[in-house]
Amino acid sequence: MNLFFRDLGGAGQEPIVLLHGMLGSSRNWQTAGADLAVAGHVLAPDFRNHGRSAATESMNYDDLTADIIAWLDTQGIARTIVIGHSMGGKVAMRLACRHPSRVARLVVVDIAPRDYFWLGHRASFAAMNELNLTDLRSRAEAEMRFEARVPSWPLRKFLTTNLERSAAGDWFWQINLPVLTAALPVLEKNSLLPCDCFDGPVLFLAGEKSNYIEAGDHAAIRRHFPAAKMAVIAASGHNPHMEARAAFVAAVLAFMTGLIEPRARALDERAI
Repeated sequence: MNLFFRDLGGAGQEPIVLLHGMLGSSRNWQTAGADLAVAGHVLAPDFRNHGRSAATESMNYDDLTADIIAWLDTQGIARTIVIGHSMGGKVAMRLACRHPSRVARLVVVDIAPRDYFWLGHRASFAAMNELNLTDLRSRAEAEMRFEARVPSWPLRKFLTTNLERSAAGDWFWQINLPVLTAALPVLEKNSLLPCDCFDGPVLFLAGEKSNYIEAGDHAAIRRHFPAAKMAVIAASGHNPHMEARAAFVAAVLAFMTGLIEPRARALDERAI
């Protein structure tokens, strides 16, 4: 699988690999990734069927993990720090558990090792599949057409980042929308088996305003990741690397040096 990636700069013995979430791309990491470049060489690939990477009919966590391992081999990266957000966090967890020698440290951003079923995901995919591209004039118009199914303005704007225009002026989805739609039930599942475990250093970062990591997830997190530290990024939703970038970067950099940034308080202290 040919994965497109962005080199966001920096240098160091252990590179930092950033994995994006569902319907995202390496573009989502550009600003936070550049900030993290003070700690190492930062690279951000696009998953298959996302961004500028190749399209394929197969889409599951075996595929996504194997793609990243093959890409690391191609880049000559034997061991790396992995930071994964949402679906990328699920891939990062599986990567660490199945290939522990390749992962020096792991940061999982606003996702837990469990199944998810979000009506919002289903509504977003329905809105994208219903969109008539033949008479579409702009991304702003697409956002307006999404209003009935997707009440969140930031989410509507995020969805339309996947719309691109050809040289002839025709709109198209850069993501492989039919394959991702069919794969959604698989991608919502836990990426780990009960026996999967990673003993290395792990940081779980939750957005204060998000419910993707809840109190009931703590036991599963510690079962799979016994050395896990957990923290909350204040005033952030599901995308702390974009919504609260300074606090997110500070927490990640502190974790890399063996500390936890005070502004990212312990997850166990959050009132849930």
